[in-house]
Order: sequence, then structure tokens, then C-alpha cells
Amino acid sequence: MSHTEILSIKDLTNKIKKSIEMNPLFQDVWVRGEISNFIHHSRGHMYLTLKDEASKIKAVMFAGHNRYLRFVPKNGMKVIVRGEIGVYERDGQYQLYIKEMQPDGIGALFQAYEDLKRRLELEGWFDPQSKKPIPHLPQKVGVVTSPTGAAIRDILITIKRRFPSMEVVVFPVLVQGEFAAQSIANAIRLAHQEQGVDVLIVGRGGGSIEELWAFNEEVVASAIRESTIPIISAVGHETDYTIADFVADLRAPTPTAAAELSVPLFHELHERVCAAEERIKKALKRVQKQQRERLDRIQKRYGFRYIQQVVEQKEQELDHILIQLQRNAERFLQQKESQLGYIRHRLHRLNPQERIVSKKKEVLHLHERLNREIRRQLEEKQKELHFMTTTLDALSPLKIMNKGYSLLYNEDKSHLYTSVKQLEPGQTIRVTMRDGELDCQIWGIKEETKNE
Repeated sequence: MSHTEILSIKDLTNKIKKSIEMNPLFQDVWVRGEISNFIHHSRGHMYLTLKDEASKIKAVMFAGHNRYLRFVPKNGMKVIVRGEIGVYERDGQYQLYIKEMQPDGIGALFQAYEDLKRRLELEGWFDPQSKKPIPHLPQKVGVVTSPTGAAIRDILITIKRRFPSMEVVVFPVLVQGEFAAQSIANAIRLAHQEQGVDVLIVGRGGGSIEELWAFNEEVVASAIRESTIPIISAVGHETDYTIADFVADLRAPTPTAAAELSVPLFHELHERVCAAEERIKKALKRVQKQQRERLDRIQKRYGFRYIQQVVEQKEQELDHILIQLQRNAERFLQQKESQLGYIRHRLHRLNPQERIVSKKKEVLHLHERLNREIRRQLEEKQKELHFMTTTLDALSPLKIMNKGYSLLYNEDKSHLYTSVKQLEPGQTIRVTMRDGELDCQIWGIKEETKNE
């Protein structure tokens, strides 16, 4: 018991509420049923029960959604609704929150409408970036609608009221029935063969969903999307939305509104043109005045008042310039003649024949200097050689041997003995004298003692 969570009724209801409202299966459902216990509250909300032969569910449709209904719900009426499932916490019961409601019998049409709308939206048919701008002042307006309906009358009256001289071309079509959709699509394509149509109104007056259905057909949506002429859709009343409205470049809530959107008010344009004309006139007068004042200032300048004096001054300046030009030309010619003489002198000095003679003299002179230097160097080296030869001869061991000295080696002459301490009795040695060598054996050794 201590490990078991004990919930309050409120907590339990909240958990159930979250469980249901977090489930996507309950957030967009279509339900068919019969209305009972219907109450239209003074605040605008609608409370009812939907039932069939097996079950029932409480439902509510708030004023924000039910104000667009085109019929009045009543007890016993069979309807199809779309909404989401939620929990009303106070009573602890689930109920259906209705967003859309239609009388049963046209539910299949609405399902087809929703399916086509969803598919075309995913394919980018409603993309605002692909919408064509509506021309501000068209030359010719085309209208695709029934030639006998109230819509064409409203459109023509509105256009003539706003812009009496506007040319309007009517492309008559069927707006409801089995062949209506193809008729509308053909008329849209036919409008492209009419010269000068700048904007096209496509629509009809109000009606039931079945009567407006031609404007929910894909063939009409495709013709609108392929049109190079900007299209204003005008289908039904303000609360009616069709596939054509989403694909068109601009949606008008009614045919009359479409006519107002297609052409400007002539008197407003006339006033704007008049105002622009007035501004241009004022601007021209201002510019004219400025230029006239500028011309007056120029005419009052010294040059215009004393034109003869100015001409004479300019003549005098021209004479002075010509004299100066002549002097400069003479000076320039002298400079060039001087430069020419200098260049000739340099060319004479740089003549190849003259340079060859000069270089030959230099070569002879250098040859003599080289011979003298060689003889001097040879004499110095001979003197050095004689001095070094004399020095070497004086230091030669052979010279000392001529005085009776000799050198003691071991038998293979690889070691020279310089002390009796290096020898032992009986050792064989080789004695080198001035005129030959002796092989000797030591019989005795007498070491000489020096006084320190």
C-alpha cells in the first residue's frame, strides 16, 4: 500500500485528458451522427449530442467555428462533423470539439475536396512565390463565368462604374453540372488567344457545395495554374472556399470584389494624373525660372558686357603665346643640335676600329708588364731556392758524418738509438757511416755518468 500511488479525481482526469489529447488519432476525426439535445447558447456556442443506433457522444461547437455555418443545426438532423476529442474536466467525460459541420449526404464531396486540397498543397500548387501580380491598370479584362447569372451582371456593372472605358471580354461557360469543369478550363485556355487580356476573372455567384463543385475539380485548378494571364478567383460568397481560390493568383470574396480588384477607380486615377500634371507644371516653371535667372547672370558677366575688349585681350594673349612658342621651338632646336653633337662625339669615340687599335696598344703594354713580372718572380724564386739548398746542405746528417760521426739503428733500420740505455749486451745493431753501413754486436756497455 505504501508503494502505490493514490490519485485524486482531478489528477486521474488530467492523466486521461493528456492521454487522449496526445493521441494523434483523436485530433482530426470525421464523425457521422444525428443531432439531439441541441442548444444554441446566447454567447454563440452550440452544445449537442451526436448519436447513432448504437451509441452517442456529447459535442460542442464554439462560436468561432459555427459562425461560418451555412445552415441551422436542428434536432434529428443527420450531419457529418470534423473535430478533435478532448476531456471536459469538470464532468470527467470526453466530448467532441467540432470545427466543421455539414449536412449528411455531401460528406463524400467534402472528403474529396480535402483530399485534393491536401495533395495539391503538397505539390506546391498554392505556393505564394508562384503567384503572378495583378496589373494595376489593365488594357482589357477577361471574365470566365455564366452569361446569365447574377455574377456577370455584378462584375460588368462594377467595372463600368469604376472605369467606364475599360474593355471587357466575356468567355461564357457552364458553372455547374457534369460538363462545367471542362467548360471553365477550356475558356481559361481560350482567353490566352484573345489579344490584350491582362487579367482574368474566373467565378460565379453563391450556391451549395454541389453547385460550386466545378471549381473544386483538378482540371480547373490545372488550367488556372498553367495560365500566363493573372487570374482572380471569385466563387460564391465570402465564406466559400474552393480549390480554384487557392490556386488562383488572387482570391476575391465575391464577384463584385473581383471586379473592384481588377480595375482601379477612374476618377482616382484622373485625380492622380491631374495632381501629377500639376506637379510637373510647377516643376517646369521652377526649372524655367532657375534657368532664366542663370541666363540673366551669364548675360551680366564681364565677357558679355565688354565682348570687344575680351576679343582684343584674347588676340594679345594669342600673340604672346605664339612668340613664346617660337622661342621655345628655337630653344628646343638648339638643345637637340647640342645633343646631336654630343652623340656624334660619343659615336666617334665608340667606333669599333678606334677601340681595336686602342685595345691592341693596351694588350702590348700588358704583355711587356707580364714578361717583366715573370722575370722578376723567377729571379726571386731562384734566390730563395739557392738559400734553402744551402741551408739544407748545412743541416744534412751526411755533413756531420764527414766529421767522424755515425748513426745506430736496429737491424731493419726502423728505430734510431740515441742513448746507451736503449741497448743491451749481445744485441745486434746496424751502424751507418758516411760511406757505408756496419752490422755489429754489442760486447759491453759503459754508461757515462754526468755531474748534475
